Amino acid sequence: ANAVAFSRALGLKKADMLGFSIGGMVAQEVALRHPQLVRRLILAGTSPRGGVSGNDPRVPEIALRESIATLEETSYLFFDPAPSSQQAAREFWERRHQRKEGLDKLSSMKVIAAQGAALGKWSIPGDGTFSQLSEITQPTLVVNGSKDVMVPTENSYTLQKHIPNAKLLIYPNSGHGALFQYAEDFAAQANAFLD
Repeated sequence: ANAVAFSRALGLKKADMLGFSIGGMVAQEVALRHPQLVRRLILAGTSPRGGVSGNDPRVPEIALRESIATLEETSYLFFDPAPSSQQAAREFWERRHQRKEGLDKLSSMKVIAAQGAALGKWSIPGDGTFSQLSEITQPTLVVNGSKDVMVPTENSYTLQKHIPNAKLLIYPNSGHGALFQYAEDFAAQANAFLD
């Protein structure tokens, strides 16, 4: 509801939407409930309703805290163990800590708990769980890393399979943070898709 209200407040009649992680879940709902508002859709590092959840207990242990405290935790959640991905993790970590102004506030525990509850509900499979995806008719680009431990990459294949007009882009040796690791490639491919 907030994404739709925000679009309307900006006076947008139709817009391209990019949803990353839980934002991808929101973007799917907007495309399903308000298709007239969405021209093209990019779903990155996300899952369909009732998609596969990761089974590593470290993921919620780290992700559902008020802050991710270490490079190792960031690397584990967002990057792949491959050397090139670990280098990208270190570079991301350095950039993240160089910036001093204009930083977003950290999410409060109340927000984190609400996100966890929403993810729990989103993950419950139901009858015809993936059938509603066929109602997303907008051109859709599904993007992820090859080894996403937060939102398993398998979900990206499911989205591409069930959304009729979807293309799939999987970045090698990367995880949930593939967009950070392949920022220039992703920007070029996203712009080409949106043109």
